[in-house]
Amino acid sequence: MNLFANAFATANREKLVYTAKTHTTGGREGGSRSSDGRLDIKLSIPGAPGAGTNPEQLFAAGWSACFEGAMAVVARKKKIRLPADTAIDAEVDLNQYLADDTYFLRARLSVSLPGVDRELAQAIVNEAHQICPYSRATRGNIEVAIYLI
Repeated sequence: MNLFANAFATANREKLVYTAKTHTTGGREGGSRSSDGRLDIKLSIPGAPGAGTNPEQLFAAGWSACFEGAMAVVARKKKIRLPADTAIDAEVDLNQYLADDTYFLRARLSVSLPGVDRELAQAIVNEAHQICPYSRATRGNIEVAIYLI
């Protein structure tokens, strides 16, 4: 842990759980590798031909995985288990403001909790959205919609 993170965590009574480290070269047409070697990917521009993924796909995968983990935490607090076939479809849009040629994101999560009472499922989704670190990071920064399907 670096000195800043350690001082910040101590002052705020927090504990650092994990730090992801990657090295990226070539931007959207390059590659990225994690420090532990478990991630080693080629990147490509969204919609362009090529074998690589793009940051929007990575964000969608990361957020949906984290969100499902947050739902499991909420379910445990409610003394239930998530169904084995719980699923989240994530969509992340890369948009462009034509007036000034800047970009922004918009995202949707469609959550499926088969067999769970709709009211309980909605409560799980709502609470998960409050505790998921990705949801917290996006709150107030990008347009987000979360649907229970």
